[in-house]
Amino acid sequence: MADLPTTVRSPEGGLVDHASRALGAVFITVALLGVCWVLEVVNYGGDLTRQYGIQPHNVHAVWHIFTAPFLHASLDHITANSVPLAIFGFLTALRGLGRFIAVSVITIVVSGLGVWFLSSSNVVTVGASGLIFGYFGYLLARGFFERRVLDILLGVAIALVYGTMIFGVLPGQPGISWQAHLFGLIGGVLAARMTRQRA
Repeated sequence: MADLPTTVRSPEGGLVDHASRALGAVFITVALLGVCWVLEVVNYGGDLTRQYGIQPHNVHAVWHIFTAPFLHASLDHITANSVPLAIFGFLTALRGLGRFIAVSVITIVVSGLGVWFLSSSNVVTVGASGLIFGYFGYLLARGFFERRVLDILLGVAIALVYGTMIFGVLPGQPGISWQAHLFGLIGGVLAARMTRQRA
């Protein structure tokens, strides 16, 4: 019996594919950070945070869960969020734009609704920390759901380097939304399950 034809990806083709994914992830991450920084500049001395931040228990403003992650309360706030957003956003975006958008939307919805239901009604919440914790949770859980050795190793490395972030889900830190952190983390783990692809 004649052998069936097979195709084997060349090492060069694999390198090109990885380089293309990495370049795409850089563009996605820069675009995400760019949106946040442009809004910060536009909002400097303005009122966008109060207008489009999450207003707990306000049914008419529940859609602000989609705008709040891209707004920040101050220059210090966005500066503090930019580095972890860039790192975790890039690592998440390596799987492509479609997966990145899916993970982001799931995280934004879960984190935002957690804030909307559980935060005090006199507090407006803004900032990308819910997304950051979502990407963090996604990267930690992805290897478990997809059974990929490299993803498991990446999750372990992230846990070792950034594991202390987990304390951000605990209440008691003034001016910090533990609800956004906790439900962002939950949203990220949920996104890892919902978008999983078995090896």
